[in-house]
Amino acid sequence: MNSDFDRRLEFAHRLADAAGAVIRPYFRRPMDVEEKKSTRRGDFDPVTAADKAAEQAIRTLIAEVFPGDGILGEEFGDTPGTSGYRWVLDPIDGTRAFISGQTMWGSLIALEKNDENLFGLLDQPFLRERFVGHSGRAEFCSPQGNLPLNTRRCETLADAVISTTHPLTHFSAEEGRLFAMIEAQARLSRYGGDCYAYGLVAMGFIDLVMEAGLRHWDSAALIPIVEGAGGIVTDWQGKPVSDHGNILAAGDARLHAEVLALLGAARGKKA
Repeated sequence: MNSDFDRRLEFAHRLADAAGAVIRPYFRRPMDVEEKKSTRRGDFDPVTAADKAAEQAIRTLIAEVFPGDGILGEEFGDTPGTSGYRWVLDPIDGTRAFISGQTMWGSLIALEKNDENLFGLLDQPFLRERFVGHSGRAEFCSPQGNLPLNTRRCETLADAVISTTHPLTHFSAEEGRLFAMIEAQARLSRYGGDCYAYGLVAMGFIDLVMEAGLRHWDSAALIPIVEGAGGIVTDWQGKPVSDHGNILAAGDARLHAEVLALLGAARGKKA
């Protein structure tokens, strides 16, 4: 455990533990909810004291242990570093679910070095479940033990379970049209998963997640988890995911290719 990578990976678990300790007392308790003034899609973009306190707890630990590392977080923005490492944080991804008492939310922690993604961690502190992806593999950690994560085989959209957080408020009219076209050909669709849906792709319970307008802190931790479990993650054109971009996360490359082809054909017909 001497390399910079190993030390920071171990430290990421400590960060998740600290964030979870802050968040759990707020969950399913009365709380004040603020609405952000931002350009984020959706009619209601909430933030709570739990979001802010959890990110602050993570930032404080990073500043103590790795003071040269940069930090990009949803609640407190970008803090440049000097080491080449940068932590990417979303203390509660799925705040709408959080304030609704649902468990489809989590804390996201990713580490980059010189813009290369090294690992991602998704922690669900109420369920005490943790997904970790790095170096081409992924692992699920719970009180019952640790297990390797593997996506499942799903060759065709007709056999697929697909997910998106919300089909109305998170898509533009054109994106909604494209999603509805994909959804109509799928076996089953489920809504409201936020970050947890990507964990379910890695576990082999969901086959495809299709989202739009994600910020870097929404996706950075999730990509290595899905890819480490054997999946594939791109934007809707098959390119790398970008900030404010769309995301297509599939457990099977054949399903991913089919959906990309359908999206391309649908855009071509409209043009």
